[in-house]
Amino acid sequence: MLRTIRRVVVLAGAVTVFAGLGVAQMGTFIGRVIGADGKPQKDVVIKIDRVDIKGNWKTKTNKKGEWIYSGMQSGGRYNISCEVDGKVMDTVNGVRATMGEPVEVDLCNLQKVAAKNAAMQKAMETGQVTQEMARDMTPEQRAQMDRAMKERSESMKKNKALNDAFNAGMTAMQAKDYATAIDSLNKAGELDPKQNAVWANLAAAHEGLGGTQTAEAQTASYQKAAEAYTKSIELKPDDAGLHNNYGLLLAKMKNMDGAAAELDKAAALNPPGAGQYYFNLGAIMVNTGQNEAAIGAFKKCTEADPKYANCWYYYGNTLSGKMQIQGDKVIPPDGMVAALEKYLELDPNGANAAAAQGLLSTVTTSVQRTYVNPDAKKAPAKKKK
Repeated sequence: MLRTIRRVVVLAGAVTVFAGLGVAQMGTFIGRVIGADGKPQKDVVIKIDRVDIKGNWKTKTNKKGEWIYSGMQSGGRYNISCEVDGKVMDTVNGVRATMGEPVEVDLCNLQKVAAKNAAMQKAMETGQVTQEMARDMTPEQRAQMDRAMKERSESMKKNKALNDAFNAGMTAMQAKDYATAIDSLNKAGELDPKQNAVWANLAAAHEGLGGTQTAEAQTASYQKAAEAYTKSIELKPDDAGLHNNYGLLLAKMKNMDGAAAELDKAAALNPPGAGQYYFNLGAIMVNTGQNEAAIGAFKKCTEADPKYANCWYYYGNTLSGKMQIQGDKVIPPDGMVAALEKYLELDPNGANAAAAQGLLSTVTTSVQRTYVNPDAKKAPAKKKK
């Protein structure tokens, strides 16, 4: 019904507008614009440009999304486009005007256009452009595709170089060839400074190298490791493992406040792993002779994970360094006995059970002393003959 009504209107318009021209010379284009929401779209600009000779015309869609233009010379070739808010949304090239029946132009169904553009964009990004797509491309789309293809080629080369450098670094790390690992991972960081894994492993490589060094050389390696950990954390601040590793490095550097702060962040990000984080911190502190700080770390471990048996043992063991002797009795510091007993309760046959029982026995046994009279005279030394 719509086509019949259009035809009547077209012919009537043609007679009115182009009186004096032969009907056989005139052609008519009609179409309908559908918006992205599937509804007819009003006031879309339709442009008609003649290809074989100079000439251009335009019209707009009505409230039903319909448009019509008559008076096109039969046999002429035309490019027809639609514009929404000044932007060309769709184009049909080489449409021929014919006398008689209006030529219905399949133009500007914006739902189809959106799907077509998405497919075109994906094709350009992947480089898989069909011949049909290539024919339909605008000059702008061709230029965009050329740019995308060039960028993709460069990206593939870069990714290969990045992967090669990273893999070489990891292979060297496994062999504990820290110097080679550092060189390879530095190259990877230059190729792509946004790769969190590169910085995390570069930090571990510097830390590993520092473990083989002493004095100023070790300090310098640890400082580089700290810088790499900082970059890694900037890229992935919610990674509890990174905060844990950085905290342990800071403990090695005897930055106890910084270490505690990082371990606290790790525990907050991953509460189930908090016990392990504080245990690791306590172990580092013991190994670096920082017993007072170790006591605090092991205590936090018991609070974070009360069922972590070894936390209780090392908490009690570290506290044992504060035992005092009064008369013939050994006086344990507050918390030591309870911590060791808790360990034995949780792991009565554990690796540290005998040691825990030994420590507990010292506080239940009197101290045996040998008394020496300070006034007693020493026997004279024998003269050498």
